[in-house]
Amino acid sequence: MKRLFSLKHSLELLAALITIGALLGVLQTFIIGKHFIIPTMILVLAVFFGNLARFGMQGQRWARHTLFWIFAIAACHAFFALFWADTPRKILGDAFIYVYGADFLLLSFLSWQYARKNELFS
Repeated sequence: MKRLFSLKHSLELLAALITIGALLGVLQTFIIGKHFIIPTMILVLAVFFGNLARFGMQGQRWARHTLFWIFAIAACHAFFALFWADTPRKILGDAFIYVYGADFLLLSFLSWQYARKNELFS
C-alpha cells in the first residue's frame, strides 16, 4: 500500500482537503443558505481539485504537473501579497505577516519537495 501521508503525495492531500471544503461549502450554501446558483460554481472547484487529487494519486504525470504549478503559483501569490496586498492586511491586521508568511513558506516547501520526490523536472 502506498504511503499516503508523505511529501510525495502532499499536494494531492491538499487538493483533497480543498475538495472536502468545497463540498461542505456546496452543502452549506445549498441546504442551509437556500442558494441554488452559487453552489454550482463551488461544485466546479470540488470536481476540479477532486479529479486532480485522484489522478495524481494514480500517478498520472499531467495531474502532478498541474498540481505543482497551481500550488507554486499560489506560493508566488502569497509572496507578492506580503509586499503589495492592502485588503488582506486590513482584514488580518497584525496577523497578516504571520498568516501570509507561513502560507508562502508552506506552499513553497511542499511544491519544491513534491516536484523533487515525484521527479517532475528530471
